[in-house]
Amino acid sequence: MSHNSFGHLFRVTTWGESHGPAIGGVVDGCPPRLPLTEADIQPWLDKRRPGQSKFTTQRQEPDQVRILSGVFEGVTTGTPISLVIENQDQRSRDYAAIAAQFRPGHADLTYELKYGIRDYRGGGRSSARETAMRVAAGAVARLVLGSAMRIRGALVQIGPHRIDRNRWDWAQVDENPFFCPDPVAAQTWETYLSEVRKSGSSAGAVIEVVAEGVPPGLGAPIYGKLDADLAGALMSINAVKGVEIGEGFAAAALSGEANADEMRMHDGLVEFDSNHAGGILGGISTGQPIVARFAVKPTSSILSPRHSVDRFGHDIEIVTKGRHDPCVGIRAVPVGEAMMACVLADHLLRHRAQNPDAPTTTRLPRN
Repeated sequence: MSHNSFGHLFRVTTWGESHGPAIGGVVDGCPPRLPLTEADIQPWLDKRRPGQSKFTTQRQEPDQVRILSGVFEGVTTGTPISLVIENQDQRSRDYAAIAAQFRPGHADLTYELKYGIRDYRGGGRSSARETAMRVAAGAVARLVLGSAMRIRGALVQIGPHRIDRNRWDWAQVDENPFFCPDPVAAQTWETYLSEVRKSGSSAGAVIEVVAEGVPPGLGAPIYGKLDADLAGALMSINAVKGVEIGEGFAAAALSGEANADEMRMHDGLVEFDSNHAGGILGGISTGQPIVARFAVKPTSSILSPRHSVDRFGHDIEIVTKGRHDPCVGIRAVPVGEAMMACVLADHLLRHRAQNPDAPTTTRLPRN
C-alpha cells in the first residue's frame, strides 16, 4: 500500500491498523531546536481520544504517545521525529462475523478489489483510528507555526441541525462534548443524537476550522495553491465527502459585488472589509483568517440491517456490531485542526525557502 505520506518540506508518514499492536508516524522536516516533549503532544490527542462521552465510540484507548527519535535534551534535532501509540482495547472478535462480508459505506469492498486482501478488524488501515497520528503530527506542526498563529475548530452542524452564528462563542467549544460554539445548538444536538444513538443509526456533521495570524504569501500559483493542498488534506480524513474554503458553494449564489472582498488602506496596511474568500486568493494567503469547512458522512456502522454481498458473490443482509461513533464528525474536529496545521507548516517552510525576506504583514512592498 503506497501513499501513506503527505507534505513536502514538512512531511508526515503514518502507519498501523485499528486492531494492530500499535499505530505510529514519522514527521520529517521539522526545524531543529524547537522545544518538544510528549506533554506538548498529549493534550491534542486527548481532545480526539475515544470513549469520553456517550456520543462517541466506547473503545477505551489512553492514546499515550511516545517520542522515539528526533528529540534530544527536550528539543528537536532536525532529524525525523518518530511517534508511536500502543493499541490497548482491541476487540477483534466483534468483527469475526464480517470477515467475508462487505459493509455498505465502508472501504471493505474497495480494499478487497484493489489488494485482494484486507484487515477486516475495525477496517484496518481504513479505520479512523489512523487519525490519531495526524493529530500528533499536528501538534508538532503547531510548534513550527509558532504562537502567533492560532488554529481552532468547531462543529457547526449535526444532521439537519445547524448552529446560530449570532451565538458563536469560542469559549463554549470546550464546555460541551460536541466542540459546539453555540450553547443552544449543543442542547439540541444532545437530544437529537441521543435519539439517533438509541435507534442504532448515525448522523453526519460539518466542521469549521479557522486559522488566525497566518501571514500573507503562503501558497503558490497553479499547482501549489494553499487552498488546493488544504482541501486535499481535509478530504483525506476518513468519512469526509466535501470541503469548502470561505463561502465555498454558497459563493455561487452571490453576485460579484457581494462576493468581492473590498480593500482599504489603514495605518499603512491593506485591510479587507469582508472575508468571503476564506483568507486565500489565487492560491496564496491574504493575511486574513483562513476558513475551511468539511462535511463528514454519517457513520457507516449501524445496527439497521442493510443489503450487501460477501466475497463469495452471495447476496446477504448485514448488521454491523461493535463500538462505533453515532456521529464520527465529533472527533473529526481535532483532526481537521491538525491537518490545517500540517499544511500551513509545510507552506510556511516552503515560503521561507523561496522568499526569506518576504513581508509578514499586508504592508505593500512599495509603500
